[in-house]
Amino acid sequence: MFESLSDKLHDVFRKLRGQSTLTEGNIADAMREIRLALLDADVNLQIATEFIEAVRSECIGQDVVRSVTPGQQVVKIVHDKLVELLGGGASELNLVSHPSVIMVAGLHGSGKTTTSGKLALKLRRDGKKVLLVAGDVYRPAAIDQLEIIGREINVPVHAERTSVNVAAIAMNAVEQAARQNVDVVIIDTAGRLQIDESMVQELVRIRQAVHPDEVLLVADAALGQEAVSVAEHFHKALDLTGFILTKLDGDARGGAALSIRKVTGCPVKFIGMGEKLDALEVFYPERMAGRILGMGDVVSLVEKAAAEIDEAEAKKLQEKLRKNQFDYDDFLSQLRQISKLGGMESILKFLPGGRQLSGMLSGVDPKHFARMEAVILSMTKAERANPDLMDFSRKKRIARGAGVPVELVSNLVKQFETMRKMMKHNGMLGRLMSGAPLPENAAPGTFGGLLGGPAPISKKEQEHKKRLAKLAKKERAKQRRRRK
Repeated sequence: MFESLSDKLHDVFRKLRGQSTLTEGNIADAMREIRLALLDADVNLQIATEFIEAVRSECIGQDVVRSVTPGQQVVKIVHDKLVELLGGGASELNLVSHPSVIMVAGLHGSGKTTTSGKLALKLRRDGKKVLLVAGDVYRPAAIDQLEIIGREINVPVHAERTSVNVAAIAMNAVEQAARQNVDVVIIDTAGRLQIDESMVQELVRIRQAVHPDEVLLVADAALGQEAVSVAEHFHKALDLTGFILTKLDGDARGGAALSIRKVTGCPVKFIGMGEKLDALEVFYPERMAGRILGMGDVVSLVEKAAAEIDEAEAKKLQEKLRKNQFDYDDFLSQLRQISKLGGMESILKFLPGGRQLSGMLSGVDPKHFARMEAVILSMTKAERANPDLMDFSRKKRIARGAGVPVELVSNLVKQFETMRKMMKHNGMLGRLMSGAPLPENAAPGTFGGLLGGPAPISKKEQEHKKRLAKLAKKERAKQRRRRK
């Protein structure tokens, strides 16, 4: 969503890197470009203006630090102000009652019912006993949709198909939850194509009937400033406690995410990052600011890996890496794990500077991983266990078995050797996949440590270098004697 804004901000900081110091002139030029980038991202005009003034005043009053460049100073200031604009810190759900009640509101088409299911799944995985309530009694098949989602995530759904009194349905559900010792009740309410008085009054009646701990508005981030306007109207009527922004994985400009907290004073609590029911993330302003500024979000990547990667497999891989025994079976396992994490392009986007590299992978055929898997499965057990056996005749046989050109097998062998080095030489990818602790400081040019540091030199290579150095020294001494 923020790719266009990120690219423009990256250009601004690149120009500043060429400057020897911060002056009013280059600060003014940078602020003008940042302001235009924010407005182009559909950020509220007043908010963009206030943001730029705050950054400008801090840049002008900034003491010169010799160890950093002007570009780095401005990045730090913009980052801090973005975090402040986005809310400062993560805002947790305030679930104090038992059962706690979450009321989910929003316009039709914002992804309200699906988001209710995503939230239920997240809370269930956190150890909560959850009950979904079908409060949309007007949209055809809305109850069916919620019941299907409930079965998929193993969460019960309270539905009353013969009633249109949603406040009564909500009260009955809460009473049922109390009897069954349910921890959290999530009420999916009806939406409209636009805000109208009847919808607002119905929502007010539900709020008065069940006194929810949280009233969350599901706002479509792709609507931009329209989403902010909708949020203001709902907030006046319902006194919202927070927002769930959906469709942040899309190609919209993202202004709603940067404006909605400042305009309403309510925090963004969750963000929807895809259509799958597990694609709901807690909103961390600092991590989002890091993504926008191309600084990466390694913490989120590690959390994602911890949730997806099998612990036993990770320990097994860690042991094999320690013994330098990474083979084609491990390679196949890692390809499958990378696919679980969204593919290499997705992983790179979480790393500092990785988004630029991920763009180079955007043209890769999505079937490429399947072909690589077919090649590895066409190898014998001995070949998979001992990569050094691979020669041209074996490659030809494997290519015939997998139904691919020999060149593809050769490319896979090269990719395997590259990954073996990445996994071996202390790189982030090896640590990430094996559950090992990550390096605190990534080596320069390694995309946040993904590629690891330089390869260690063997004793034989070290001795060879020493001999060459001695010979060079003797040759220089001879030349000096001749000149004398």
